Amino acid sequence: MDSETFVKIADYSRRIVELPRPLKRLITLCADAVMIPGSLWAAISLRDGTPASNTGDWPAYVAVVVISLPIFIRLGLYRAVIRFLGHKAVFAVAFAVLLSGALLGIVGLALKIPSLSWSVVTIYCCVAFLYVAGSRFVVRYYLLTSYIQPTVARVAIYGAGDAGARLSTLLSTTRSFDPRAFIDDNHYLHGKLVNGFKVYPPAKLPALVKDLRIDRILLAIPSLSRRRRREILNQLEPLGVHVQSVPEFEQLVTGRATVGDIQDIDISDLLGRDCVPPKPGLFDACIRDRVVMVTGAGGSIGAELCRQIVGLSPKRLILFEMSELALYNIQRELRTEIDNQKLQVDLVGLIGNAHHKFRLRDILQAYRVQTVYHAAAYKHVPIVEQNVIEGIHNNVIATWYAAEAAHETEVETFVLVSTDKAVNPTNVMGATKRFSEMVLQGLHRRGSKTRFCMVRFGNVLASSGSVVPLFNEQIRAGGPVTVTHPEVIRYFMTIPEAAQLVIQAGSMAKGGDVFVLDMGKPVRIGDLARRMIHLMGLTVRNEQHPDGDIEISYTGLRPAEKLYEELVIGNNVTGTEHPMILRAMEHSLPWERIQVLLDEILAAMSRFDCQRALELLREVVVEYTPAPEQHDLVWARQTAMASEDRKVTNLSTRRIVRNTGPSDSARP
Repeated sequence: MDSETFVKIADYSRRIVELPRPLKRLITLCADAVMIPGSLWAAISLRDGTPASNTGDWPAYVAVVVISLPIFIRLGLYRAVIRFLGHKAVFAVAFAVLLSGALLGIVGLALKIPSLSWSVVTIYCCVAFLYVAGSRFVVRYYLLTSYIQPTVARVAIYGAGDAGARLSTLLSTTRSFDPRAFIDDNHYLHGKLVNGFKVYPPAKLPALVKDLRIDRILLAIPSLSRRRRREILNQLEPLGVHVQSVPEFEQLVTGRATVGDIQDIDISDLLGRDCVPPKPGLFDACIRDRVVMVTGAGGSIGAELCRQIVGLSPKRLILFEMSELALYNIQRELRTEIDNQKLQVDLVGLIGNAHHKFRLRDILQAYRVQTVYHAAAYKHVPIVEQNVIEGIHNNVIATWYAAEAAHETEVETFVLVSTDKAVNPTNVMGATKRFSEMVLQGLHRRGSKTRFCMVRFGNVLASSGSVVPLFNEQIRAGGPVTVTHPEVIRYFMTIPEAAQLVIQAGSMAKGGDVFVLDMGKPVRIGDLARRMIHLMGLTVRNEQHPDGDIEISYTGLRPAEKLYEELVIGNNVTGTEHPMILRAMEHSLPWERIQVLLDEILAAMSRFDCQRALELLREVVVEYTPAPEQHDLVWARQTAMASEDRKVTNLSTRRIVRNTGPSDSARP
């Protein structure tokens, strides 16, 4: 079909679709009023073996219209949108035809109409069903193939189970995706047809991509383990096609997503690690029937902690957040969840900053908080490096004030969310987080009814500042994808998994504990970027492939950034009740020494003396290796201005001395 003919057909179809709905219903009803008697005529002809020509059969034709059309109207056959008819419409048509046939037979028997015998009625039901269902699906197919825009993607569906079958049905309602085949690991399905599409083994994929011109593969295996999904992705990556998936089984069950919610590959699938289910005894020990508070409740980790805590039946959940917008968003989300699930949780949203010790103490006291998860922190390495004083204030001093407030109000458990960057830190952010850990260790050594502990883990996927959303954005924009160094590696964990483990670690706290999460194998960031590019159906542009789609640009390590991250200081690590939570035995300072250093660093901060603050940070965190250059933007600006002022002052002094030297008359 040439493009001009296609445009004409598409325009004609568009006009049909845009007709007023009452008019379209009337057209369909009139067509049925003509064809339903035609079905009865065909039934009589088939029974007699010759075309029906008895003029005395007219009461039967009137009866079939009078009986059938009201039934069709009542059962909603004229309310359905033909373009979106599904398999359920077949059952509705069958029921309507059978009901009309039964009533027709009863009327024929009661009125003794010869042409309405039960044999005729039986044949009529078959013919009418074929007409009513067939006519609607023929029109549906015509509208979809002419009115909708031409195909965008030729698709192979990986997974011929229930999710795959439903997905193929959904895709058949639009020409944006054109299903061509199923792929499945189950050899019993190979060669079979599912929804009219043949099922092939995975080994056939390279040939299928070439022969059927597949340019997109949709994973319809929502209940598969993440490890198996990674194995499948490893097979698909070299094919050079765009890989997408339907949501995970948990999202489908909870109603947060449907089979039709096609999405790009979850980057957690590339890690290939299955989450360990939470242990019930640990998961809710510090939460159920308790008053719980989360600081930094609107952040990536804080928000996920709140989502999981709500489902564990706390008596009250207090959201503490300094960002008004972030607090509004997480509070609205949680209230919706509480209403939908009919949970008995008192939700309290409070705006404030952990810097304000007395504000925290008043909140903890007023609500009699029993468990605190302290997730409020600055965590973006380059930004904290350029804002030293604020980084120390938020990460160290705020943690100290929050912990002191918890001690004074006898909070039962205080959990600090820490980071792997606290181990042998090379940047201010890591050093401040290690300092905050040592503050809690010192408070424990001083003595307190509050159990202080900290949970240390690596990068979380899709958090604010994470490379994953940045890479996605850069790939969609056409590149380049920016990686700091070819050898840089990081540990990764999903946000929900990290939050689960933080909650469970807090339940095992005895006081002063440093918990370390098992982050699995580290990931090379350059490899992660390449895999993301390939699974988007694109190629990497480099010297070997100058015609590739996306370039990977290496920008160099950022100020104070490390090539490798570590999780523990030394090797003194023991297991716990949970296989993915370890307890690290690490050195600490007595509280008296910590107190002196905190007072000194407060004094340095009040003078905005970055140099002295960093010296004190180095004194506390002996593993800290500061960057050779000072990167605080304001400190650098002030230093530069002071240097300029000194130059101006010295120049002015020299001019004054020169202009006010001894006069000629005074010279010898």
